[in-house]
Amino acid sequence: MSTVAASRVATTTAPAALTAGARQVVADYVTLTKPKVQSLLLLTTVTTMYVAGDPSLSLVLWTVLGGSLASGGAGAVNHWYDRDIDAQMARTATRPVAAGRIAPRSALTFGIALAALSFVQLSLTVNVLSAALALCGFLGYVFVYTVWLKRSTPQNIVIGGAAGAVPPLVAWAAVTGRVELEALYLFAIVFYWTPPHFWALSLLMKDDYARVGVPMMPVVRGETETRQLIVLYTVLLVALTLMPVVFGYFGLIYGAVAALLGGWFISLSLRLWREAERRSALRTYLFSLAYLALLFCAMVLDARL
Repeated sequence: MSTVAASRVATTTAPAALTAGARQVVADYVTLTKPKVQSLLLLTTVTTMYVAGDPSLSLVLWTVLGGSLASGGAGAVNHWYDRDIDAQMARTATRPVAAGRIAPRSALTFGIALAALSFVQLSLTVNVLSAALALCGFLGYVFVYTVWLKRSTPQNIVIGGAAGAVPPLVAWAAVTGRVELEALYLFAIVFYWTPPHFWALSLLMKDDYARVGVPMMPVVRGETETRQLIVLYTVLLVALTLMPVVFGYFGLIYGAVAALLGGWFISLSLRLWREAERRSALRTYLFSLAYLALLFCAMVLDARL
């Protein structure tokens, strides 16, 4: 190849390499915010807003943005703090910080900046109460769950799950300016949903958690007790989802959907209890995602009709 031809190839490939590198950096920073986790949290935010009242589109968008910034910041700090164990687990070894593509300090700075921006943005465009609640969710996930509970107790996801249940409170406060009993019901539903949802996943990831010394329920108490606890919490969850119907907060549409989904969830958890198979755990985990999404959508349908 001539010198001129080689120069042309180098000139062509250099911008392409830079573009690919920039795309990778952007993708890694997006990954820090845990977008898959955020999607369900934001769905509970939007649906709760339409249950609480008749918000404008701009209010919904500003609230979603603020919630996304807060939860994204919490995710980034979690990536920073858990980089040591993430590097040893098959599911998380390729995460940006664990894999060395993003410096730990950069991830920490990014997470704190997102949380601060969330508080300022929500305070200016929504209200201070929503901003404070979103900040509480960030602090709860970072300090209560990630730093304190995750590596110290098998109850980590039970207590720490409160952080993931904050979005309905943020949404309700955004529309009404208050936190009312109905909002606390929605908070409790997400709170009780979290253990059976996450324990089903932890059954699939038991060996990884055991390898890095994270005391998830299957590691500490064993798979049999974990499956029993999934049944217990699922029954409590279903009972809780029907209470708003009893007290008149929701009507027959929501009640029918809640009963149908709840019966299905209980049947899956009972099957998981009887069958110590990865397939049953995966089926329960995946259904739990659809369960929460459909339940909150049913709330909106009931409130509107």
